[in-house]
Amino acid sequence: MMRMKELRAGYLFVLPALVYMLFFVGYPIVDNVRLSLFDVNVMNLASGHQPYVGLDNYTALFNEGTIKLVLLHTFVFTAACLVLQFVIGLALALLFNLGFRMAQRLRGLVMISWLLPATITAMMFKFMFGSDGIVNDTLLRLHLIGSPIEWLVSSGLAMFTVVLANTWIGIPFNMILLSTAMTTIPRDIYESAAIDGATAVRRFFRITLPLLKPAILSLLVLGFIYTFKVFDLVLIMTHGGPVNATQMMSTYAYNLSFEQFKYSQGAAVSNVMFLVLLIVGVLYLKLLNREERE
Repeated sequence: MMRMKELRAGYLFVLPALVYMLFFVGYPIVDNVRLSLFDVNVMNLASGHQPYVGLDNYTALFNEGTIKLVLLHTFVFTAACLVLQFVIGLALALLFNLGFRMAQRLRGLVMISWLLPATITAMMFKFMFGSDGIVNDTLLRLHLIGSPIEWLVSSGLAMFTVVLANTWIGIPFNMILLSTAMTTIPRDIYESAAIDGATAVRRFFRITLPLLKPAILSLLVLGFIYTFKVFDLVLIMTHGGPVNATQMMSTYAYNLSFEQFKYSQGAAVSNVMFLVLLIVGVLYLKLLNREERE
């Protein structure tokens, strides 16, 4: 009897969160899938005459070809950001874990970039890398360039600039998570390895990295999800340009839905993005379960 009461109380505590998730997360996902199976645009939105087209929206998108380019851009952007954020974050975590004077204050300063809203960061980088921004001004003063570089107008440089901005945002998250994970590694292991003659580099690759594996796995998956669906940063800095050079899945869905008014095709792009993230999430859970069994 007591067991049933505890279960009932547990369900009651979970119920508000479950209702919230079903209403604000579950329903939009289901409705977005439904929307992608119809032909909904600005002409028939109010009339209610929205013909069912099945998978035609997905077929049209892939036949048109832009979504393939956008997918490639999104994966390149995500991979570049993940590598840079992880490497720099790990280096800073190792540095601050040395426990030198001012380490805590410097760590706090690094966290500022993560605490700032993405829109503020986007505007800041947009002004910095403008034709008359501080970056060009500094390079001109140092006589490293002869004329201002159009960072946000050139196709190759625009992607580099957006990657740089997103990396600046993500470094603190990588640093703090890795730094926290390092504190859980027993110091006795390092002391024993040092007594056996292991160098600092050998201790890093044989002790630190293997014991950080669960944290690294979580970090990379969370970083992939956060970076793959980036929206406001790209929209403010480049709006997907020039000529779709920095167009991501999220900005492309926005462009189709709210600029071209092709609501069903915009929903289809969102569903493709959701499918990619769902696959990554499932793979993460499988890897996590395998790690726990080992």
